[in-house]
Amino acid sequence: MPKNKQLDGINILVTRPMHQSVLLAEGIRAMGGNPILLPVLEITDVTDLNPLIDLISRLDEFDWAIFVSPNAVNKAMQLISKQRILPFHLRFAAVGKGSADALKHYGINEVLVPVEHFDSEALLQQEQLQNMIGKRVVIFRGNGGRGLLGDTLMQRGAFLEYAECYQRRRPDVDTTSLITAWAQGEIHAVIITSSEGLHNLFDIIGKLGQQLLKSTPVFTVHERIARTAKELGLGKIVKATSAGDEGLLESLQAYFQVTGKQYNL
Repeated sequence: MPKNKQLDGINILVTRPMHQSVLLAEGIRAMGGNPILLPVLEITDVTDLNPLIDLISRLDEFDWAIFVSPNAVNKAMQLISKQRILPFHLRFAAVGKGSADALKHYGINEVLVPVEHFDSEALLQQEQLQNMIGKRVVIFRGNGGRGLLGDTLMQRGAFLEYAECYQRRRPDVDTTSLITAWAQGEIHAVIITSSEGLHNLFDIIGKLGQQLLKSTPVFTVHERIARTAKELGLGKIVKATSAGDEGLLESLQAYFQVTGKQYNL
């Protein structure tokens, strides 16, 4: 990660779930910035684990296991590791690099993952997923979520099951002090890493916060999130040119290297 003080004096609102914010916050601090953590998504266990446990016991039936997020990897693999050995024939795919890296922590190194544009659309472009006739696929994900990946695989002939292994919810937080600081010009950037998170943030901060957000630089790594931000009327959207925390930090550095004078850098 970049090691300089290019972000001195910059307060950056980080909206990821708390347990996923640590490395990004450290990267911001390493650049002299001040990360302000406001998780707009909470990740919790599913209420009833029995359907997931039953599916894990049937993993031998599947040809592909696809993970949509690092949360899906960690929640599912912790259960799988306790319950059984992975089937030798089972192939693995991940929507993004973060999920593929998480699988490596569990000894799964052969993972189909897009080279860039880490999303369902990019994964579906991979040659290995074109002819799915008769293939059995399980998608590990949170509650709900986009249906594009599963729907497309079924259209290509796959038999599909979903394994919901965590729940996402909007936290109940008091943002009074945050909005006060923001209105006084003390929030200089916002990091958004999911469309659902952006919608949650929009609801959490209320009308005044929404107006402040619309005039604050919003950093994201994904085109779909950038489109959502535009639809919500946000006026300063900065899309990172590379994925992950590294891309976000590089974008922050580049942006404030140009605009930093107004913040007395």
